[in-house]
Amino acid sequence: MYKLSDKFTSMKPSAVREILKVTSQPGMIAFAGGSPAVEAFPTEEVKALANEILSENPVSALVYGVSEGYDPLRKTVKEWLKERENVGTDDDSVIITAGGTQVMDIATRILADKGDTVICEEPSFIGSLNCFRSHGLKLAGVPIDSDGMNIKALERVIKENPNAKFIYTITNFQNPGGTTLSLEKRKAMYELAKANNLVILEDNPYGNLRVAGEEVPAIKSFDTEGIVVYAGTFSKILAPGIRVAYAVVPKAMAAAFTIGKQVSDVHTGVLNQMIVSRWFDEYDVNAHIEEIRKIYRRKLNLMCDCLDKYCPSIEYVRPEGGLFIWAKLPENVDMLDYVNRLIEKKVAVVPGTAFMMDDTAPCSYIRLNFSTPSDENIKEGVKIMGEVLNNY
Repeated sequence: MYKLSDKFTSMKPSAVREILKVTSQPGMIAFAGGSPAVEAFPTEEVKALANEILSENPVSALVYGVSEGYDPLRKTVKEWLKERENVGTDDDSVIITAGGTQVMDIATRILADKGDTVICEEPSFIGSLNCFRSHGLKLAGVPIDSDGMNIKALERVIKENPNAKFIYTITNFQNPGGTTLSLEKRKAMYELAKANNLVILEDNPYGNLRVAGEEVPAIKSFDTEGIVVYAGTFSKILAPGIRVAYAVVPKAMAAAFTIGKQVSDVHTGVLNQMIVSRWFDEYDVNAHIEEIRKIYRRKLNLMCDCLDKYCPSIEYVRPEGGLFIWAKLPENVDMLDYVNRLIEKKVAVVPGTAFMMDDTAPCSYIRLNFSTPSDENIKEGVKIMGEVLNNY
C-alpha cells in the first residue's frame, strides 16, 4: 500500500477544474472557465505556420530542444517586451516555459524551501496557490483594494513573516479580483521588497487584454536591483493549448532557473515554440492584439450591463481588461448554496473560497468568466443568476 508524501496529503484538486467537469453537462452555461475566447484564436495562421515548419524541415521541430528555449523565439520575445513594455535589460535573461504556471513552479523550486512563506494577494489564482502549497510553502494573504494589494497590510504581513522569500502578484486584471495594481502601489511594493530582501514574482498573463484605461508600467520595467521575476504567456493572445510562455529573470538567477526547467520537463515543445516564433516573423502580432481586444471589450461590457440589469444587488469592480469579474453576493445569500442552486439551473460559476488562503473561511464572492460563453449565454446565464438571487 502506497503512502502519499506529506506535502501532498493535504492537497485538494483545483476547485476550478472540478467545477469545469460540471460544465460538460449538456445545456450548461459556463461562467466557470478561464479560457480565452475561441473566436480570438488565429487558427488559420497557426495551421499555415505548422504546415510550413513541418514541410520545410520537420526534424528541426521534432528533436530535443535547448532548456532555455528556442533561440530565435527568445530573441524575439526579448525585443518585443522591451519595445512594448520596457521590460528586460542586459542583466536579464528570457527563458521559455511550458505555460505561465511553470514560471511559478520553477521560481518556487529555486527561491524557497519547505516551510518558507510566500506573500500573496488574497484572493489569488488557485493554480499558483496550489503550486506554492505543493512545495510545502506557507501562504500569507494580503487583501486587495480596487487598485490592487493593500500596501499597509503588505507592510504588516512582511513584518509578521520574516521567513517570507517572495511576493507573488498578478499586476493587471488580477485573477480572480479583476483589479489592476496602481503605479503608486507598484513602486511601493518594489521598495518594500528591496528593503526586506524579497523577490517579486510578477505574473502578467492578462496585460495584453486591456480594453479600457491607461497602460501601467510593469514592476519589472523599473527593476534596477535584479529582484523581479516577470512571467508572461502566449496563452491569452495566441492559444492556451500551445503552452508557450516566458520568464524574464535576473541573469544571476538564470542558471538556477534553467536547472529548474530541466528538472521539470527538459524543454518546452520545439514545434510550438517555432510556431510562436514564426507568428511574430510573418504576422503583425500587435495588430492581432488590438483586434482581439475588441472581442473582450464587447463581452466584458455585455456581462457588466447584464449584471447591472438582472443582479443589481451584486457588487463588483468593473475591470479594465482580463477575463474575470469578482462578484460579491448580498449578505443574506449563502455563497455555496447559491453556487449549487445555479448548477441546478444549468449555470456554473466558481465559488470564491477557491481563491482564498483558507478555503474553509466564510466567503461571499463568486468568480465569473466572460470570455468563454457566447453572447447569448452571457445574457441568459446572468438573467438566471438574478432569478435565483430573487428567491432569497
